[in-house]
Amino acid sequence: MAERNPVNDTLWNSEDAPDPMNLGLLGWVLVILRGVPLALLVFGGLIILLAIRLFELPLFGVRRPITPFIAQFVSRNAFRILGMGFRTSGELMQQRGAVVANHTSWLDIFALNARKRVYFVSKAEVAKWPGIGWLARATGTVFIERDRKKAKEQTKVFETRLKAGHKLLFFPEGTSTDGLRVLPFKTTLFAAFFAEELRDFMFVQPVSVIFHAPEGQPERFYGWWGDMEFGPHLLKTLGARRQGSVELIYHSPAKVSDFENRKALAAHCEEAVRHAHSLARVS
Repeated sequence: MAERNPVNDTLWNSEDAPDPMNLGLLGWVLVILRGVPLALLVFGGLIILLAIRLFELPLFGVRRPITPFIAQFVSRNAFRILGMGFRTSGELMQQRGAVVANHTSWLDIFALNARKRVYFVSKAEVAKWPGIGWLARATGTVFIERDRKKAKEQTKVFETRLKAGHKLLFFPEGTSTDGLRVLPFKTTLFAAFFAEELRDFMFVQPVSVIFHAPEGQPERFYGWWGDMEFGPHLLKTLGARRQGSVELIYHSPAKVSDFENRKALAAHCEEAVRHAHSLARVS
């Protein structure tokens, strides 16, 4: 099983079993026609990124003035290869801070990187995974440990990255879903934002991620949840005869110091994400 939960061990499960995958001959042809260019794009981009990082790291340290544009280029063109529509609305946050979004599947990584240069926050174990771990480290993912003794150390890492202008991205639901709902935001993730080193300058921008299924397919077509394996889900996405689209809605950034505590900030962000998500699902 490919794990998709970046910061929590709890997996969300639907009451209904996942939809069966029926590719057919045309579907397998599309898997090849889309899969080969997508693999070349992702791994070719990774090789270029690593080569540039050899010079970027000693010259700029934690700052990454060049390589994030490569991740953004790869993400934008991934949707072109897949044939998926991609649209966004709302203004990008200019202040220093974090981005929080609902979580549907691995496609969120491409979607959220496509318009805004962000750095994902993931649990430390991901760094050791073959393939995915290497990709995560190369693109500047921030790895955190679920150990209270490391809380101060991790807050310092956040401070360094945020002051360098990095936008850190969190999935406060703690797991992925079928894309038809927004789960309650876990407030623990917001605690670090209220540290003395961060609170006064930090903003948080909520983002609603909405997937629209291909015509004739179940609305949860792009959802990836529970113990669903990565391989079959990837094949289903590549082999879709018609593709749907993904929509990002950027909401007004919230200044951390305007909120009394992490619960109030988490509730504000959750409401913004949930409201826009609900409206977009019925439109």
